[in-house]
Amino acid sequence: MPSLHFVVVTIGSAGDLFPFMRVALALREAGHRVSMLGPSQHAPFVEPTGLEFHGLPADEAVLDHPDLWDPTRGLAVVWNATRPAMARVPAWVAALLPDERVVLLVHPLALPEADLCQAQRPGLKVAAAYLAPSNLPTVHDPLLLGPWPMPRWVPHGVRRWLWRKLGDALINPVALPDVNAARAARGLAPVHDLVDYLMKVPDLSVTLFPEWFAPTQPDWPQPLLRTGFPLYDPSPQAELAPEVARFLEAGAPPVVFTPGTGNRQAAHYFRCALDACARRGLRAILLTPHREQLPAQLPTPVLWQDYVPLRVLLPHVAALVHHGGIGSTAEALRAGTPQLVVPLAHDQFDNAARVRALGVGASLRAAHLSPARLARRLGQIVEQQDVLDACRRVAVACQPAELDPLCAQLAELLESAR
Repeated sequence: MPSLHFVVVTIGSAGDLFPFMRVALALREAGHRVSMLGPSQHAPFVEPTGLEFHGLPADEAVLDHPDLWDPTRGLAVVWNATRPAMARVPAWVAALLPDERVVLLVHPLALPEADLCQAQRPGLKVAAAYLAPSNLPTVHDPLLLGPWPMPRWVPHGVRRWLWRKLGDALINPVALPDVNAARAARGLAPVHDLVDYLMKVPDLSVTLFPEWFAPTQPDWPQPLLRTGFPLYDPSPQAELAPEVARFLEAGAPPVVFTPGTGNRQAAHYFRCALDACARRGLRAILLTPHREQLPAQLPTPVLWQDYVPLRVLLPHVAALVHHGGIGSTAEALRAGTPQLVVPLAHDQFDNAARVRALGVGASLRAAHLSPARLARRLGQIVEQQDVLDACRRVAVACQPAELDPLCAQLAELLESAR
């Protein structure tokens, strides 16, 4: 009997990697062969699990690109940075044994290459895994175009027109030359609109976030499978480091600040954090692997750490101030910790809006960040009973994702590929 082989393809930071790893491990636990393709710098996270890992080239210099966190130009930076890695995927899949039945489970930005794989291997099936709601375009409410909310009175026809205009201005000129060059080399017809094309590639679409966080929209692709947040901790047995435990015991619960592990442009963010905490008399923990972003000398009620698992830290803190990455958002929801989201680009604005709608926190655009504004927002969430009550309610709903249905449905794709 031909083997069952799941090939999991991801890009981006550790926050992008971990949900895919959790799904990959569930597939392996279900008895399937699993291969992971991802940025080579993530090998230390993957290899201890025993998963088969194949590193793809990643230029970490992109983390210093001035447009990486720009709301309108950031997508182009991410797209161009991921193309060398994604270009390796079709050749890797082509080298698999011809009798293997294969499903690609991929990040949405890997869908053009997944389509090329399907063209050269017709029995192959493609599943797209969407990490955050804004990865799935819609004309329905709630709708944000980058940081700008769409008024509810705007007709759907106008919204479709706006999406097309945004695609023609910001997405298609960047992405279509690469996509169509690769397609032409294989004798395939050109693509004229990237977003419309990407929605049609998968045989199955999967949301790695729950229905209560973002209800299914009528124009999302079908078939669609909903899951909860597949949270993954690379150090499940880890406890608080002695230095962190001592700091927590020494005073009131602190506020934790993190701009994301991949953000090397956060010096202003941390200056505002220190000033805002001084204004409100708050203790703080600053999380960043890039110590050079912080002042050489930190005030006494502040602790710097390069990394602390949020799973073990958040139950002991007053609030989490973060960039709005879906992983950080989900960890705070699970812990019942108030959040202040400071979004910069990508899916972060939409995630911030959903945090506000749930009543579990507030937001402040990074472009508007100042010590005074940050201090005011902290006052809206720290030790506010209505926020704490909402956090407790949401934490009850934020149970670990049940991945058995996903594994079963992916296996059904393989059965249909005989």
